[in-house]
Amino acid sequence: MGKNQNKVQIIPLGGLGEIGKNMTVFRYGDDIILIDAGLMFPEDDMLGIDLVIPDITYLLENKDKVKAIFLTHGHEDHIGALPYVLKQIDVPVYGTALTLGILQGRLRENNVSDNNLVTIKPGDKINVGAFNLEFIRVNHSIPDAISIVLKTPIGTIIHTGDFKFDQTPVDGQVTQFNKFAEFGDEGVLALLADSTNAERPGFTQSEKMVGQTFDDEFRYARNRIIVATFSSNVHRIQQVVDSAVKYKRKVAVIGRSMINVVNIAMELGYLKIPEGVLIDIDETNNYSANQIVIITTGSQGEPMSALTRMAMNDHKKVGIMPGDTVIISATPIPGNEKLVSRTIDHLYKLGADVIYEKSNGVHVSGHASQEEIKLMHNLVRPKYFIPVHGEYRHLIKHAKLAKDLGMPSENIVIAENGSVIEITKNGIGINGKIQSGKVLVDGLGVGDVGNIVLRDRRQLSQDGIMIVVVTIDRETCQVVAGPDIVSRGFVYVREAEDLMEEARERVLFALDRCETNGISEWSMIKSSIRENLGRFLYERTRRRPMILPIIMEV
Repeated sequence: MGKNQNKVQIIPLGGLGEIGKNMTVFRYGDDIILIDAGLMFPEDDMLGIDLVIPDITYLLENKDKVKAIFLTHGHEDHIGALPYVLKQIDVPVYGTALTLGILQGRLRENNVSDNNLVTIKPGDKINVGAFNLEFIRVNHSIPDAISIVLKTPIGTIIHTGDFKFDQTPVDGQVTQFNKFAEFGDEGVLALLADSTNAERPGFTQSEKMVGQTFDDEFRYARNRIIVATFSSNVHRIQQVVDSAVKYKRKVAVIGRSMINVVNIAMELGYLKIPEGVLIDIDETNNYSANQIVIITTGSQGEPMSALTRMAMNDHKKVGIMPGDTVIISATPIPGNEKLVSRTIDHLYKLGADVIYEKSNGVHVSGHASQEEIKLMHNLVRPKYFIPVHGEYRHLIKHAKLAKDLGMPSENIVIAENGSVIEITKNGIGINGKIQSGKVLVDGLGVGDVGNIVLRDRRQLSQDGIMIVVVTIDRETCQVVAGPDIVSRGFVYVREAEDLMEEARERVLFALDRCETNGISEWSMIKSSIRENLGRFLYERTRRRPMILPIIMEV
């Protein structure tokens, strides 16, 4: 055990080489703590998958050593996997008030107990095993975001979480620059920092700028105003409310996650809405169009979201009217561009005036650009550096920024999910790999859909399925009935009778061959049918449907 006592292991289980499912293990001896436990939304080729969460095999193997989970903020890519983690690992979860407020809702939805949640605030100090933790307030696109300082027996490690340096935040809560500088003066062994915007030069603009844009748009809008944004962006919602109050409009909120977050944020005092401003969506009909603002989900064009349903004329409560102003206050997450474009097109067709370009000032990022990243490095002045939270190119860019600031390249580690990064007082490097990767959530099933199932789904979606049903006499192994062929998603049977007939002949040929060669095992017979029929169909159609032989004995 002695040799473990002079090193800290950092193991990212998610969040590296990808945007989403952030989760990082910190280990010293027999003490493990976890920072964040997020999810990722499925990629286009993950057919039918609802969510993607990190593989926590390592944590389950070391269950008795896991002491606590710490959360940097309340975004899904940082807290979304917790309902699944807490079902298997029962440990305290520390986070700020709003983070835990949002998490509570998620846990209840998944029937997971919230008894283990512990509220913290910037400046608090907590001892867990070998780690002494302290929290620093930072700005992000959700209130109550923090950086986490881990004081270990070999030195101080800082995990920035997601951050930006906003000099004029909506709530007046500026990043605690002095705290970063103090730790920098004391000496920081290693820094793990957000890389999302490492490619972007300059500074990220202040959230207040969006408020000015809203103000301008509200001043000139003649009819209803519909604002779509992320439900977690409480400051953005606050600015919509402020503009609505200024121009004497009532505010209605739709979209399940938006309603939940607005209620939680009002309850905790993060969202201030004057009495009588917030109305139910059903009450909007009692007011003229120029007295109404609707705040909704759907800024990413999600198929089932409120804005998308409005754009498709499919929403029960709200229809788009000519002359409505729709403000999409978000930029598309990579991969969602098509969905967003489609929604915008449909809104235009319905006669709405759509404001969506970033250049219009309706959105600013919640992540630090290059100059702010440099400022963070200069405040902290770490000995070692690990870029986190970003795709591989972002990590590379961030590492280059660190080098430009004078950090030796041997002190920078660009890791992957599952890499075991070991830090001692005198060195840093990757020492091995543990099991990591994606666990797919489909409905109530967690991890029961893997690559093979996805491959089958892709095949079904591309070329369809053919089911071959044959009845065989148990004694003589003769075909008694069939083969009957059912096609779904491959060809329309009525229009392809010749093809179906030939397919039947091929199946009979395969069965005859099996009989001649004395093959009576079902698996061999099925394999022969698949092979013969598959080859024939590919020759005739250049398509490979899934072939499912069903043999019945009588």
